[in-house]
Amino acid sequence: MGGAIAVHCGFMNLIPSLVGIIVIDVVEGTALEALQSMQSFLRSRPNTFKSIPNAIEYCVRSGQIRNIESAKVSMPGQIINCETKKLATSELPLSPNEAMETTITNPLSIPEDAEEAPVEDNFTAPADVSSKRYTWRIDLSRSERFWTGWFENLSDKFLDVPIPKLLILAGIDNLDKKLTVGQMQGKFQLSVLALTGHAVQEDQPHQVAETLASYLIRNRFAAAKS
Repeated sequence: MGGAIAVHCGFMNLIPSLVGIIVIDVVEGTALEALQSMQSFLRSRPNTFKSIPNAIEYCVRSGQIRNIESAKVSMPGQIINCETKKLATSELPLSPNEAMETTITNPLSIPEDAEEAPVEDNFTAPADVSSKRYTWRIDLSRSERFWTGWFENLSDKFLDVPIPKLLILAGIDNLDKKLTVGQMQGKFQLSVLALTGHAVQEDQPHQVAETLASYLIRNRFAAAKS
């Protein structure tokens, strides 16, 4: 969604000072295909979590993020306390006992072309009402009527933005026909990072940082430190 917003802003010239666009794993073709199963995916998610570590565990076991250290940073911002209605980030840092609740130590091995993977059988969502302490911050299903508009004609708009562009993908198979032709014509810089899921910047933060630095230096937006 953030990538789509960036492309639309660049295409409509809403930011006169804009000098470049970086899009991470957002492609019109694959995005529109994924929308067909999005409601099913949202219904398959647990509605509540018994603790912050329980939510972090789901985040990694489901394949949403493969890097557990990154999930510990990202997931609390996606859930709220059912009683206080405040973000879980307000309850950080976790106590030593709470931190030990997460039973996984390594990210899952899921197919590179799978945006989401099935939750492992040994993940358990809270069963009784008293343990349902956290829920999702945003009800994504309510935004369904906007989904198609975010991604339709996104490839054409991306290619038409007249500034240096970088597209970072989790897999080369995610590239649609229009972008494949555009990349062969040199209309944008492409970087494919292996062993990542859809959240490329979460799974391989150091590689993404190096890619961004190279892009900035290449286009003279920054200079290499001597």
